[in-house]
Amino acid sequence: MTAKENRKKRIESSMRPGDTVLYSPLSNLSARNRLGRTWQLVFLSSTIIGILALTALLLNILDRSFGYVVLHAKVDPATFAVDGLPLEEQTKDQLVSLLETELSSGAFNKLNNEKSFEERSRAEVYALVIERLVKYEVEETWPLFESITNSGEIKAYAAQEYPGDKLTFISWLTADFISRPQSSEAVTAGIRTAILGSLWTILITILFAFPMGVGAAIYLEEYAADNWMNRVIRTNINNLAGVPSIIYGILGLAIFVRVLEKLTSGAVFGLVDPTTANGRTILSAGLTLGLLVLPVIIINAQEAIRAVPQSLRKASYGLGATRWQTVWSHVLPNALPGILTGTILAISRAIGETAPLVVVGASTAISMDPSSPFSKFTALPIQIYQWTARPQEEWRHLAAAAIVVLLALLLSLNAAAIFLRNRFARKY
Repeated sequence: MTAKENRKKRIESSMRPGDTVLYSPLSNLSARNRLGRTWQLVFLSSTIIGILALTALLLNILDRSFGYVVLHAKVDPATFAVDGLPLEEQTKDQLVSLLETELSSGAFNKLNNEKSFEERSRAEVYALVIERLVKYEVEETWPLFESITNSGEIKAYAAQEYPGDKLTFISWLTADFISRPQSSEAVTAGIRTAILGSLWTILITILFAFPMGVGAAIYLEEYAADNWMNRVIRTNINNLAGVPSIIYGILGLAIFVRVLEKLTSGAVFGLVDPTTANGRTILSAGLTLGLLVLPVIIINAQEAIRAVPQSLRKASYGLGATRWQTVWSHVLPNALPGILTGTILAISRAIGETAPLVVVGASTAISMDPSSPFSKFTALPIQIYQWTARPQEEWRHLAAAAIVVLLALLLSLNAAAIFLRNRFARKY
């Protein structure tokens, strides 16, 4: 029997009925320390696993954004040289003249009607020449890691299997890729139309969801009585935050695309023919995403308003301020960092949504930039989904490059959330 057990037995033998033994907190200190170190190791392992998973995801995306590619030109670019100048060195006017000469009048006029050549940049016209005249085709591609480690073997393989074709190391993520519109050819495809569609959609989402969400939070926290009806409203808002996004897409299709078609298509303002009105526009998409993030904004705003100390409200009332003056001058300024942070994080979720946009009617192939809330549109998530669904490997490289752009937009929004939180933060 150990000394500890002997001591415990002596104590118990000397006890009288009704006595209680009080053990020292130090008696099991080593066991508690071991338990604490075990949980610390579990938490550290969880963090490391999360970092490794995120790193693997980013490396996989970057691996597909660069690499060797074999390009086959259906028409030799040298045949389009003008006065000894290759296509790369020709001016915009020379490239437009080349298109007018080589294309049929109908095809040239269609391009001009979509967007006049005077409004197009040289890069856009050059992309049209490559797409419509040279017609580069991607024969085979290699990811970045393989291109670096097996460069010699890839060059030998390409020279043997694709004689006369062009083997080049390219970055699928370039400034031209961001500035070019969609195209049916991978070499000339871009995401400008998708980026503009996403920005238009998110702008409408913010304009719709932010004031409504903050207003609802102010009412529920500062004005609403604690009765059964308001408790039901709060419960339903919490439940709506967990509804799958596809349900909001169906709701948007029923309300904004069909019931409010005259409004969302612009027909009520005389912008389109009422007989051909179509509600599958940016406005419908933005309002649908607004409904999606509205419960999240309301909940975050409620928590931020609830965190404002009651002493500020009582001090304001003590000086004779009305409830609205107290909310406007004291509650909102102090709750603003939390409200803005929650709103931007909700918008970050909206910018990556795909299912609601598919249901509402986002286009999968469109080359016209959106010019108003009533324009047809596509978005970056839709573009990425469409490219990854294609069987050709080159489209997956383009999808990886588009994912990098989408991640950059999301990180920018998160950085803005941190900046706003620190900018408007107040210490009590």
